[in-house]
Amino acid sequence: MYAASGVLTVHTEHGTSIVPADRIAWTPADFAHQHRSHGETDMRIVFLTPALARRIPARPAVFLASGLAREVLLALTGPQSIPGEDENGLHDDMGPPGYDRAARSRLLRVLVDELREVHEQPLVLPEPQDDRLRALARTLHNDPADTTSLAEHGRAIGASPRTLSRLFHDELGLTFYEWRQQLRIYHALVFLAEGRDVTQTAHACGWANPSSFIAAFTSVLGTTPGRYRPAKG
Repeated sequence: MYAASGVLTVHTEHGTSIVPADRIAWTPADFAHQHRSHGETDMRIVFLTPALARRIPARPAVFLASGLAREVLLALTGPQSIPGEDENGLHDDMGPPGYDRAARSRLLRVLVDELREVHEQPLVLPEPQDDRLRALARTLHNDPADTTSLAEHGRAIGASPRTLSRLFHDELGLTFYEWRQQLRIYHALVFLAEGRDVTQTAHACGWANPSSFIAAFTSVLGTTPGRYRPAKG
C-alpha cells in the first residue's frame, strides 16, 4: 500500500502502520487489517505473489519509497486507480491496461528488490496486549498531549513503574517514552494531513514548543513538518 500523497494508517491486531506521503506499507497475507486515509490521500495498492512476499519481512513494515519504487508503483496502478479492479470493481490480475502478465511480474520483482535495499521506517506503532498497557494506551490515544509520568499512570491502573517498564520492553521492544514519542508522531501526521498548522499540532501532541516538535518530527521523517504539509497534495 503506497501513499502517493496524504497519510494512511493501516491497523492490525499487532499495531498501526503510519504511512505518510512517499512511504510504502507492507502487510503480509496472514494479517487481518483495515486502513484509513487522513486528508486528501492518493492511495495505491499492489499485491505480491507468495514467492515474492517471502523475500520481504513476514510482519507489517513501512519503507521509504525510492524514486524507482515510486515510478514502479505508479506504473502498476495507473492514474489514481487500485490495481486489479476494472471500472465495475471486478478483480483482474492483469492490472492496468498496457501491461501483460509477464511485464507486470517483472515490475513487481523490481519493486521487491527496491524494498530489500532500503531501511525500514520507524513508523509502526506496536499495539500492547497486556490489559494494563492497553489502558495506558487508550489514555494517550485520547490525549496525545498527556504528560503524565509512568509512575502516575501506574498508580491509576494499579501497576508499579518497574512492572510497566518491563511490559513495554518485553511486549513492544521500546521504553514507555520511546513508544509515547511514536504515538505522538502518529497523531502529528494525522493532524497535519487534516490541515492543522505546525504550532497547533505541536501543542496538541504534547510538545512544549514548535521547535522541539520540529526536531522530533525531522529525526523520524527526514523533513520538517512545514515542508511535509505541502507534500500531502
